[in-house]
Amino acid sequence: MGLVDQIQRDITTAMKSRDEARLSALRMVKAALKNREIDKMAPLDEKEAQQVLATLIKQRKESVEQFTKGGRKHMADKEAAEISIIEGYLPQAASEAEIGAGVRAVIAEMGSPTMKDMGTVMKSAMARFSAQGMRVDGKVVSETVKRELAGK
Repeated sequence: MGLVDQIQRDITTAMKSRDEARLSALRMVKAALKNREIDKMAPLDEKEAQQVLATLIKQRKESVEQFTKGGRKHMADKEAAEISIIEGYLPQAASEAEIGAGVRAVIAEMGSPTMKDMGTVMKSAMARFSAQGMRVDGKVVSETVKRELAGK
């Protein structure tokens, strides 16, 4: 069963159980997927659907940060709840240790890159994680690459 079908099924379940928070989040996800499908003018494959969900999570994380800075804890909590709902439809995110190991492996393959080669290291690392089907946050990968290259 595809991701879109699973979300539609879960919307129905949320309606029946009167889970308003989950229903709202799932409707938002479905709308984002549909908008992307309309932009593409073709059905989305699983990888594209996962990219849409990853973008939604990134947006929510930024919102949580802004709401927290603004002293709006209630709104930050709502966004955090939406993040946990959306993450349920994505593969497990890579841990910091897995990201560190992957970055070190890329650096070892490249020889001895310097800070000037950070873009190349990032590109190779992100391609490696994508090929392995791992979900990673680009910000965390970037910080890890900076830390590893600075240590050389």
